[in-house]
Amino acid sequence: KTYELFSRGQTTAVFQFESAPMREYLKKLKPTSIADLSAMNALYRPGPMEFIDDFIACKHGRKKITYLHPILEPILKETYGVIVYQEQVIQIANKVAGMSLAEADLLRRAMGKKDLKAMAEQKEKFIAGAEKNNIRAEIATEIFNVIDKFANYGFNKSHSVAYSIVAYQTAYLKAHYLEEFLAANLSNEFGDTEKVTILLEDCRKLGVKVQPPDINYPSVKFDVEGKKIIFGMSAIKNVGVSAVEEIKKAHQKLGRNFRSIYDFCSNVDTRIVNKRTLEGLVLAGAFDSLGGSRAQNFEAIPDALEFGSKYQSSKEKMVESLFGGDVESHEIEEPDLPQTKAWEVKDRLAKEREVLGFYLTDHPLRRFQTEYNSFATVHLGEEETYNFKEPVRAIGVVTDFRTKIDKRGNKMAFFTIDDFTGSCECLMFFKVYEKCEDLILPESTILVKGMLESSGDAIKLHVDEAYSLKDTKQIFTKSIGLILDSSIHDETTVQKIKNILSKFPGKLPVAIGLIDKGKTREFLLSTKIALHDNLISELAEIIGEDSIKFFTN
Repeated sequence: KTYELFSRGQTTAVFQFESAPMREYLKKLKPTSIADLSAMNALYRPGPMEFIDDFIACKHGRKKITYLHPILEPILKETYGVIVYQEQVIQIANKVAGMSLAEADLLRRAMGKKDLKAMAEQKEKFIAGAEKNNIRAEIATEIFNVIDKFANYGFNKSHSVAYSIVAYQTAYLKAHYLEEFLAANLSNEFGDTEKVTILLEDCRKLGVKVQPPDINYPSVKFDVEGKKIIFGMSAIKNVGVSAVEEIKKAHQKLGRNFRSIYDFCSNVDTRIVNKRTLEGLVLAGAFDSLGGSRAQNFEAIPDALEFGSKYQSSKEKMVESLFGGDVESHEIEEPDLPQTKAWEVKDRLAKEREVLGFYLTDHPLRRFQTEYNSFATVHLGEEETYNFKEPVRAIGVVTDFRTKIDKRGNKMAFFTIDDFTGSCECLMFFKVYEKCEDLILPESTILVKGMLESSGDAIKLHVDEAYSLKDTKQIFTKSIGLILDSSIHDETTVQKIKNILSKFPGKLPVAIGLIDKGKTREFLLSTKIALHDNLISELAEIIGEDSIKFFTN
């Protein structure tokens, strides 16, 4: 089960194996042992990365494993003929040239330093030693040149194996205790908004429901309840640990669930759970399960606090009357929620992000998933997608916006965009802003094109073009691709796809990429289509959004 998780590339939050390119390599490698994980860990670094595809092809028998001399087979067999570790360089020098392990390590160091004089001496010694072992000089020279190439980046095997064992243990927890693993990571990373965003996206992909905070399930940190992750309330803006502890105490004392915001305020200490705390709880969705919209509950806060104060005061007087007082008993009727119009989805999500730091119950980009997968050339929270040499396309929702007057008296814009992985500050000069001022608005979903710039531990994007995301598929799409997997899809699926495509005739070519036994074959269909929202939604029902791709060429 753990190796299956690696093979699916579901390694977000798994030690050493969580980057996007690594996840793609894992899906191709399909590791079956710690040795496979260790080799991948060692190869995934500048230099040896170019040999990863050979390593994978040899493992699966798609490429023949060859050795320059039979003496190398016992040394390189576990890594399918590819030199991966420093220890292998030392073993080769020992077995081929008869060097002692100490001498072999000196050879490795000389290679790493590229000391030409020392290298010439070592090469002569290596070839002479090989000839004594009945290995021809030309073969020995070739072996020397190969290990010279690998010695500069060879990784220490003991380190790589140790890392991989920890990685396996981490992945084991994820494979067998998924909800608990993700909840623990969310609690641990809560101070880092971008990491939490990535973890929440992983929850969505893996089908783990993350419940909004709920006052009837008060939890300081992220917790698990019946295969669902319960949001940690102390992470909400203006809601501290003491407020959550008071809610827990009141809930336990009451012995039942809170029934409304009025009932809630009647039973908690409103000196601890005050107006600002209530606002944070409502905006984060903590009262959603009690009925009424967030807009209604938010507007009810002042009345609810007043009602709670009166109720508690009346309750105290009733207690006093039992000890000889003269207070008349009376019931206080709970008011109805105000008749307020519910907030629009984008406004509700904006307020949610304001108190949580990210979107939880939904994301404004969700309905543009295919556009995001197809057109975004950079994912804002994934460093491996950054390209500082060529223009990039980023897709996101505008979450912060301000303008400034430049030295010439012209207006320029500074704004932040968020995608599924992180966020990025954007800069737009006057000439560009003048053309697309109506697009750069809080909570608008846009595609921007420009040059990335490194800014300390963050990135900045100098925007040259901007488009409304709802228009991008019509502007950029030149063809459409559908990805099918022979292990999942059959002729029935293909026929359903053909039926859907026939309903939307047009001029765009359609290609199918068929994954069969690890290889992908491409077919261009004779059918041409017109892009339509209904076409995409119907195809997504059959093969999923991730299997639909818009191509820009």
